[in-house]
Amino acid sequence: MTLLLQNLSKRIDKNWIVNNLNLKVNDSECMAILGPSGCGKSTTLRLIAGLDKPTHGQVFINDIDVTNISPVKRRIGMVFQSYALFPHLSVSANLKLGLKIRGISEKEQSQKVNSILSIMHLSNLAKRLPSELSGGQRQRVALARALLRDPLIYLLDEPMSNLDAQLREELRPEIRSLILNGDQPVLYVTHDQQEAMAMADKIALLKDGKIEQVGTPHELYTKPISVFTASFIGRPQINILPESKGIIKAIRPENVLIKQQGIEAKVHHREWFGVNQVLFLKTHLGILRLSCESNKNVSDHIHIGWEKIHEHHFNAHTKMRITNDV
Repeated sequence: MTLLLQNLSKRIDKNWIVNNLNLKVNDSECMAILGPSGCGKSTTLRLIAGLDKPTHGQVFINDIDVTNISPVKRRIGMVFQSYALFPHLSVSANLKLGLKIRGISEKEQSQKVNSILSIMHLSNLAKRLPSELSGGQRQRVALARALLRDPLIYLLDEPMSNLDAQLREELRPEIRSLILNGDQPVLYVTHDQQEAMAMADKIALLKDGKIEQVGTPHELYTKPISVFTASFIGRPQINILPESKGIIKAIRPENVLIKQQGIEAKVHHREWFGVNQVLFLKTHLGILRLSCESNKNVSDHIHIGWEKIHEHHFNAHTKMRITNDV
């Protein structure tokens, strides 16, 4: 199975919400669509699902052009941010509804639903209404419903954005084992770059409806193609240094080192992240971030520096990457 987008575009009035997307997701591959709010992530999923009609461009599922095929005939398993469960139906009835519409017998409906409820650890909640479930339980039901569709592809639209951080972390391995390890292509939309890097084989980073960069999480982190990619990927955020001779330089906080001699720096404030701490330093280059171990005793006045090999260089005019041997 493959999902292919060719020149996919959506315009509303004079604004291009999605602009000429070309993207391929292979079978058993999870592609995260990542980007800030308003960059066209959810619109892209709606175009693939058939919920919106593109201004131009095509959507292919398994080499078949589905651009003008109705949503119900595309065999897509979609998980929404809002769960989209029927509030007056029990968990079991919510799951059976799609099977019933597809003409599956009552006996087989019960068998399939009971099986998926067991897999998702929801058997004891089968008779409950959505309002009687926690956020994590409702998301499990939404995932179970997507699995029951036996889809050709999965589309996940911010599936964990309504959950707290601890619950998101608990659900990640469940989603990976149930959906991301299948044969189908998976498109996973999120604004959370940490989630994208944890879940996806590849990331398509969107900016203003266009693809800025596609690659593995490691590639986007270590070889950002632009200042935008460098700034968006990685927490704590990369240090962008003042422009010098037509070049913008950037350095990751973990590559900034405390030195005996170097750039004078004063600790402005500290943020603690378990085993690591981030120091925000006042320097003549502006505020710079330095990441180091939490147990490292750092005085308020220090000197810092870094190895040239760790610098990222960008053209000051185009904001695009240039080689590090400038």
